[in-house]
Amino acid sequence: MRLKNIPFTKVCPQDTPRPWLFIDIGNPRGKKKIRFLGLIDTGAHECTLPAHYASLLGFKLKAGEKKKIITGNGTAVAYSHKAVIEVGDYRIRNVFIDFAPHLNVVLLGTKGFLTRFVLTLDYPHKRFSLENRKK
Repeated sequence: MRLKNIPFTKVCPQDTPRPWLFIDIGNPRGKKKIRFLGLIDTGAHECTLPAHYASLLGFKLKAGEKKKIITGNGTAVAYSHKAVIEVGDYRIRNVFIDFAPHLNVVLLGTKGFLTRFVLTLDYPHKRFSLENRKK
């Protein structure tokens, strides 16, 4: 899978252009899947979604593994569930997704997501590329 020279996106008019990517996240048990616009966040340890998306994907939020996470706003509680992420025709199974209250955006972090790709960020030209290099 190779996505090349994807332009940075502004989510709202006042926003700074950043590397946003459309992905599909699904519940492997219930077969529910939703397309999200996620922010590529090299500073995020895991992929994290706003808590209210858990029920839309068929997860019982508090049935997930409870954990403390550190965010830009301090420490928060999140609930982790095993999910599937699809980027184009590339599928990542058994990825742990944290669902966190008080989060407003989908964050695509390193563990389980970015560690599978070569990411090139071109800030001067406001674009990025993502490539999965098969071994």
